Amino acid sequence: MKHLTTTHASTKLVAKNTDSSTTDDSAPSTSKEGHGAKSPKQQKLDLSTVENDSFRAIIAKIPKKAGACTPCTKTFAKYLSVEYSKMNTELKKSFEELEFLSTTADIWTAHNCSYLGVTAHWLDPHSLSLERKKAALACRHFKGRYTYDSIATELDKIHSSFGISNKITATVTDNGSNFVKAFKVYHPVQGDDSEEDEDDSEEDEDEDDETFVDLHDALQDINVEEGMEVDVVTLPPHHRCASHTANLISCSDVNKWLLSRPDIKAVYRSATSKCTALWNKASRSTVAAEIVDEVLERKLFVPCTTRWNSFYDAVAPVCEFPIAELNTISYNFGVKAITDREYQFLREYCTVALDILQGEDNRYYGTLLPTLETLISKTLDLNSGLQILVSFQEIKTRFSEVLESKAAILAAVTQPRFKLRWQERKDEDQLTGSNAPMHNLSTNSAIEDEFFSFEDEEDTSASVESQVADYLKSGAQGMDILNGFPLIKKMSLKYNAADPSSAPVERPFSLGKLVFTPKRNRLTNKKFEMLLLLRYNQWFEGKDS
Repeated sequence: MKHLTTTHASTKLVAKNTDSSTTDDSAPSTSKEGHGAKSPKQQKLDLSTVENDSFRAIIAKIPKKAGACTPCTKTFAKYLSVEYSKMNTELKKSFEELEFLSTTADIWTAHNCSYLGVTAHWLDPHSLSLERKKAALACRHFKGRYTYDSIATELDKIHSSFGISNKITATVTDNGSNFVKAFKVYHPVQGDDSEEDEDDSEEDEDEDDETFVDLHDALQDINVEEGMEVDVVTLPPHHRCASHTANLISCSDVNKWLLSRPDIKAVYRSATSKCTALWNKASRSTVAAEIVDEVLERKLFVPCTTRWNSFYDAVAPVCEFPIAELNTISYNFGVKAITDREYQFLREYCTVALDILQGEDNRYYGTLLPTLETLISKTLDLNSGLQILVSFQEIKTRFSEVLESKAAILAAVTQPRFKLRWQERKDEDQLTGSNAPMHNLSTNSAIEDEFFSFEDEEDTSASVESQVADYLKSGAQGMDILNGFPLIKKMSLKYNAADPSSAPVERPFSLGKLVFTPKRNRLTNKKFEMLLLLRYNQWFEGKDS
């Protein structure tokens, strides 16, 4: 107060008028905080944007039909709800015409909320090239903890809402323990074993005269008898994300191996630290970025800690450049050059084919097994004395279910790009022998029984044998050749519907960051899901205005 009375004694204090009625909202203000209409960029990008003065002023300049006007927020929200219902109806109609499709699922967290995303993938049987189709089914608010039973319940609800529970050949997720347990508990055990195993089990039951009762089923029966409502949750077969599994091999398994080999661990740390120095220089200095562009004519990719495959994406381009050019950049940056031993280490490290399995448009489940066989072959053929990669045994351990899967074999064989080419090291005569191992398609094998299990036709065996022989002899590699082999086409539609990776479900989440921005924190979960699915499924593209 003493300072105010001595220094600012002549200053007259006037109370600010907070009455909004005296403010002229219609007059534009030249100040930054004026009451003039704000630009759409300054407003929250929500549904109320249609009532913004600037937005309406822009729309008014567009020629339109007589009587047409810009809708209000309620009308626009109602319009989106109607279109969202139409989109779901069209998806259900499309699914009714399909026999086989697959889904991917994952959980995403944003703004302290969790969302369960589900996408569907299938091959269009009506297109000549069996075009791969996709659609986002849900990005639903997930409440509570990520327990396996909660995940199973929500997935079953989403599948049932579209009527596809019995058509899904597989659901692809990451290796999270909650997802793995959900499918392990709620996927009904079907006759996946051979007929001999089933016969043996039946004989054992007859000999022992013992009956085992599932406790879960027994409790459900008790609840039904007591009049309690019980929701039976059933999930389709489960496929683990191949890219995530390969990443575990390249990171977790390699790190464990490095800990047991201190000499190789030093090479690993030295090589990665020099790469990190190059990435940091190129990303933080414009001069360094110009040097990289001048020498390599490309930009270096910088790893992101939140993406589990970003380290591979950053190292792989480095291995594509000659070591002389990399050392030229290191000299200009003033960092240590990469040695031949470290360069060979990085090349071996990038043997794991992550990006091959992460495509979406032209990636089928049949791509997985040939990729793994090629990966094992490359691992065995490495002539380096370092032997950086753990061993092909780790690949076999992580992908044991895939390597022994009949579905994976059939998916690869019924894909014209591969057929039997991925088994060059094996005698193709095994496919017609009577004592063939796991990859056998002979008349005495269980795989052939599944391969040839179609509707009864006249002279079915001759038709099947001729189609298989003609298909394997054909040199064409396009999917369109399957139209000439209807039996093999049906098998391909079933086993190649699944995606080898769960990466497709991550794409709606990336789009969700653009829809659910921090300025749209008042957006309800239902509206967020509606806007996201309409945009991801490109519902409004090609529609008449």
